[in-house]
Amino acid sequence: MPIPETQLETWSHQGSITQSSSTYHSIKSVLEASTTPYAGRNFKVFLQGSYANDTNIFTESDVDIVIRLDDCFQSDLSQLAEEEKAAYKSAFRDATYTHADFKRDVLSVLKKQYGTAVRAGDKAIAIDANGSRRKVDVIVAIQFRRYFKFHSSDNSEYVEGICFWNGDGERIANYPKQHSANLTMKHQNTSNWCKPVARVLKNMRRRMVDDGLIEAGAAPSYYIEGLLYNVPDEKLASSYQESVVNTLNWYFQEASKADLICANEQYYLLRDGVHTCWNQASCDAFVEAAVKLWNEW
Repeated sequence: MPIPETQLETWSHQGSITQSSSTYHSIKSVLEASTTPYAGRNFKVFLQGSYANDTNIFTESDVDIVIRLDDCFQSDLSQLAEEEKAAYKSAFRDATYTHADFKRDVLSVLKKQYGTAVRAGDKAIAIDANGSRRKVDVIVAIQFRRYFKFHSSDNSEYVEGICFWNGDGERIANYPKQHSANLTMKHQNTSNWCKPVARVLKNMRRRMVDDGLIEAGAAPSYYIEGLLYNVPDEKLASSYQESVVNTLNWYFQEASKADLICANEQYYLLRDGVHTCWNQASCDAFVEAAVKLWNEW
């Protein structure tokens, strides 16, 4: 039998807001303190992830924070002509304070404040939960620019994002602000169905992991939101049951999988072996497990 509408409606509710907000502002104040080693530099602190996008669920407690240095940046020049690349290279010089310096300083600030609760991971600096403070992942990044035109520093066009390096030294670039803005637009275009349906699918994922239908980590929230971003607006409407069924059927029967894009509209959604894309086998497994959960409820 299908999952009842009442259960789906329960799953559609947003998770903790007050504790997440308090946690964010507490960490932000530490990162922005006037006594930090980078206090005189140009940087921004902002949210990304499920809490930032209003798609967090009750079992999803992490608060994802980005601190981005804007005094230096990395670029994607692949869309530029050779003469534009030459103009770019002559316009800028190498930074003297780099991402490695910034990450070292941010880590020292957090360790001084939170001690052994702080751990440097492969991509983010983790701060363990404690009392009312939720678990936090801090991404230390620099500005990233994907150029589409460059004649001079005052005559150029680019999309602005963030980038950082993982433990293997691989650069990862992404666009959290575009993801959030586009997902909100999708939410508005679907008469406010998109984000609650995202929360329903995330709760279904939790149940599927608990039941052994998929492995933990196979369906990150970022990609679930990206999948929903591609679902035609008219399929998210009238009820949670109809919205979920429409989404699952659309994926298997109508979607052109190779053409699906991430919500930030900068990357394809499904590509194997790419840090910023979902492995298609994992996406297929997620949708197949959702169908199984639905049919065997």
